[in-house]
Amino acid sequence: MSQYQVSQAVWRDFLAQHANGGVITATVTRVVPFGAFVELPPGVPGLLSRPAWTAEAEAGERVDVRIASLDVENRRVSVVPA
Repeated sequence: MSQYQVSQAVWRDFLAQHANGGVITATVTRVVPFGAFVELPPGVPGLLSRPAWTAEAEAGERVDVRIASLDVENRRVSVVPA
């Protein structure tokens, strides 16, 4: 399983706790030109896109985010600054 594939159990737990949004503290794992990849709960990656996020961050930094969209079928999460 690649680092970006979320196990079914981890995904199910994440959805049960966060399907309705809310603020989550995430850890920046990688900064890219179009935004930053973050890890929400361990094992659940998210994307903080550049248009929604203008601050500079570094890998390892913790940021508060809000769920913008969930792609349940593909197990993907988009987040925006909280």
